[in-house]
Amino acid sequence: MKYPIIRFKSLTVALKELAPFVRDGRHLQNGRPFDRLGGMLSREVLANWLICAAANSEGEAEYLTFTSDPVGGDGILHDTKTNEAWPTEHVMVPMTRDEGAVDVEARILAAIDNKQQKGGAAYARGKTLVVFVNAGGGVWHPNRVAKQLPATLDFATVWVVSLQAVEDGDYVYGVTNFHVDGGDAPTWTIRIAKDFDAWKTTRIQ
Repeated sequence: MKYPIIRFKSLTVALKELAPFVRDGRHLQNGRPFDRLGGMLSREVLANWLICAAANSEGEAEYLTFTSDPVGGDGILHDTKTNEAWPTEHVMVPMTRDEGAVDVEARILAAIDNKQQKGGAAYARGKTLVVFVNAGGGVWHPNRVAKQLPATLDFATVWVVSLQAVEDGDYVYGVTNFHVDGGDAPTWTIRIAKDFDAWKTTRIQ
């Protein structure tokens, strides 16, 4: 049986649609889900977009995209070259009133552990876990967090996305994949132009 899915025509179109929700940080924190995107939240759409932008910067074409999940998940990453698909499960590290005291690394690890414990291997198997960090007030180091991941991690892989800065109207996000194989955790910065018409992706490790 085939299920209906919704996808944007391109990442450029998706970014333009995301603009008002990125500018309104409250919506990323607690906005209502989008019915036309299968119940995805704005932070889930943004995080999936950021992962695709990071991955696509490694090649010559926009091969990775994302769609809604027809069975109620948080979106599906889709490789248009191989037709492989990875359902995502999202969790947020939320903003708190006292951002100056936030231990971001501890909160990322706690969010991953909570998702790991939620349903066990059957729940996590084959899924990509995405952590959306909406908390500020602290610096975190991808390699240090990657080394502290649970010894048994049932999710296929873990990504973390976080807002780094807003500079001259541009939004700068960090994107990290915790798939470490004898080196650094792959990490990118993505600078989204203030008019949301373009972005620049830079691999930093």
